[in-house]
Amino acid sequence: MDPWLECMDFGVAMTKEAGKMIRDALQREISVREKSSPVDLVTETDQKVEELIISSIREKFPTHSFIGEESVAAGAPSALTDGPTWIIDPIDGTTNFVHRFPFISVSIGFTVNRQIEFGIVFSCLENKMYTARRGRGAFCNGAPITVSGQQDITKSLILTEMGFKKDSEHFRAMMANMESILSIPVHGIRAPGSAAVNMCLVACGAADAYYHIGIHCWDMAGGAAILTEAGGVVMDITGGPFDLMSRRLIAASSQGIAESIAKKIQPFCCGRDDTES
Repeated sequence: MDPWLECMDFGVAMTKEAGKMIRDALQREISVREKSSPVDLVTETDQKVEELIISSIREKFPTHSFIGEESVAAGAPSALTDGPTWIIDPIDGTTNFVHRFPFISVSIGFTVNRQIEFGIVFSCLENKMYTARRGRGAFCNGAPITVSGQQDITKSLILTEMGFKKDSEHFRAMMANMESILSIPVHGIRAPGSAAVNMCLVACGAADAYYHIGIHCWDMAGGAAILTEAGGVVMDITGGPFDLMSRRLIAASSQGIAESIAKKIQPFCCGRDDTES
């Protein structure tokens, strides 16, 4: 008997409901506010979706804990404990949502004893539901998915994200890292705009790796479970073990490609989710 199957099934149902809320909101005018900078955006829909998911899960599983993007932005703690914990990104790709760019996802990761037990990522405009349960494989709309298995980084398509950085040194490092990866050379770099979708694209073999410095645990938790169960590799940007609270990762189709990227990346400080940044 799988002790967390009921949780996963409930999470999938809530994610579908959240996806419908997002699709409905796209038919109306989108109300946008800035958070930490002019490019760090939040919408009423982000907040309503997270409230829907957390309130529903809390009613069903009252002893469980939560880490949600909008809750943390409002001052809630971002601490991973040993107890059952839901890590929620209500809209992964808020900027995409604001512009109606089609890579928009709802992402849920579920941890017990600080280990990811399952991941759910719903790319709601594509109507693609990615799911993975630890030790039981990864799926898209119920069909098994696997990574490309590519070993040669010169034959790889790499995903990352780029954007405004307040610190000019961080901005230069971000751009230098892209130049370094492109100069390997690789087939190219793409930036779809949703970390969870990026990891799912690697998980299903549409891309060969994804790297990012400066994201959050709610961006990574669901996708990391799916990628790992699809046969992929997640590690720290330096090549060390993956740390969910570190705000950085390499996600790849093979160990060799992940290590090749780690050798080329210049890390920069981005803080941690479980401490002050």
